Amino acid sequence: MIKSYKNSIIIGICTIALVSIGVVMVYSASKYSADVNYGNKYFYMTKQLIGGLLGLGAMIGTSLINHKIYKKFYIVAYIIGVVLLAMLFVPGLAKSSYGATRWINLGFFTIQPSEIAKFCLVLFLSVALTKGKDINKPSKLLTIIMAGVVYCVLIMLEPNMSITICVGLTLVAMLFIGGLNIKTFAIGAIPIILLGVGLVMLEPYRLRRIVAFIDPWQNPLEEGYQLIQSLYAISSGGLFGVGLGNSRQAQLFLPFAESDFIFSIICEELGFIGGGVVLLIYLVLIVTIIKVGIKTKDNYSKFLCIGIACVLGIQTVLNVCVVSGLVPPTGLPLPFISAGSTSIVVFMSAMGIVLNVDRQTQTSLRNER
Repeated sequence: MIKSYKNSIIIGICTIALVSIGVVMVYSASKYSADVNYGNKYFYMTKQLIGGLLGLGAMIGTSLINHKIYKKFYIVAYIIGVVLLAMLFVPGLAKSSYGATRWINLGFFTIQPSEIAKFCLVLFLSVALTKGKDINKPSKLLTIIMAGVVYCVLIMLEPNMSITICVGLTLVAMLFIGGLNIKTFAIGAIPIILLGVGLVMLEPYRLRRIVAFIDPWQNPLEEGYQLIQSLYAISSGGLFGVGLGNSRQAQLFLPFAESDFIFSIICEELGFIGGGVVLLIYLVLIVTIIKVGIKTKDNYSKFLCIGIACVLGIQTVLNVCVVSGLVPPTGLPLPFISAGSTSIVVFMSAMGIVLNVDRQTQTSLRNER
């Protein structure tokens, strides 16, 4: 019995491990700033712990619901994603921070629609790719691409370039998984690339971020500041780190140390080995999710699992590349670990869906014996 549910056990352990690491590291990265700004060094950690507990309940809940039920509501899910993103442009409802409007203020808590929309799109694509014509037929391909473009445009208008890239890459990955050939992709990629370049050129701050990425020392106190502080954190960690809770950069030197740049603090405090262990957990989790998808017999379940793995993998890689200076700086949370309850709850809900896929697959296999 345990062997049959090996994948589910691995997914559960990896998810709980990452969330637990998140609670500890959020406290370590934020205790100084939380004490200065709120007079309570446990402020962010408490919110993270609550998010983790809510996420655990959501993961258990979605693991008990037959994932095939969602197939009936894939259009509804897509519309929900659009509506949530559109609500950010309703005066008085949206919450802005540092020039970006990415949160809906519901009074006693806020939600980040883009975190939910990513998985709404995955659900939509999982069904759309299994219906009707071949993916390389122009009419079907155009419909799917336009569905993704609507999400990308709404997210870019927040503005949130990082999540836009994540959604765009997930769309491309799932199209390839669905059977898109290289020739068709090459033809369709040209206008998409031109659109992306145009969007970057449209906003001066995006150009400044690219310049800061190329040479952060050109403007070390402005656009290049965050990347420089992140590199300081990573480099000072060495092989074994400076010790848990001993970060220097978390003492108001590195902006967003508890959220988008928390991996820098992990590397500083736990070193190359600690950062490597965290990335290994992500790798094991992603590979296991893909294994669950491959074992299923229906394409919908397969696309659903692999789509979830794509979002998790792409977002993790982008976050690590940003904090290490491999891609231009942009705000993107590290799944399960960065401060932010919406992200934790949504990602853990997605893990619950994968657990249900595995359970349904194992039940089906037992019935065939």
